Amino acid sequence: MSTLTHIDDTGAASMVDVSSKPITEREATAEGHVIMSAETLALIKSGNAKKGDVLGVARIAGIMAAKKTSDLIPLCHPLMLSKITVELEPDDALPGIKIRATAKLSGQTGVEMEALTAVSVACLTIYDMVKAADRTMRIDGIRLTEKRGGKSGHFRIEP
Repeated sequence: MSTLTHIDDTGAASMVDVSSKPITEREATAEGHVIMSAETLALIKSGNAKKGDVLGVARIAGIMAAKKTSDLIPLCHPLMLSKITVELEPDDALPGIKIRATAKLSGQTGVEMEALTAVSVACLTIYDMVKAADRTMRIDGIRLTEKRGGKSGHFRIEP
């Protein structure tokens, strides 16, 4: 395993200096899901949740979270994202909601944390909006599925 880049020579946490890295196009995709009862999923799909449009609010929350990642995760660089998408897909087989987020920019550091943060907050928003209907929900499977760009190149989890 390579050395950790967020630890300096004295062992203290520090923000990585990316100023000498070239600007390249970078993209990362993450996924996760919220597992719930079939009744709760039906409530979300019908649009009758007491707090409103669960999927619409979760999408906006995920986008906003990606833009605020450096405020939430210590040592993350503030990034000028060029694109963030959050897709939410009801899945009767889970039952639950599958969430997928993709973050993109041209810059000197990757966007994995932004994609992961978008998925995490979208999942939390779904949970918050329907927790009164289903206390057994669980958030699961949050992970990076693909990244492109930068020195480490292309990475992809096989389906």
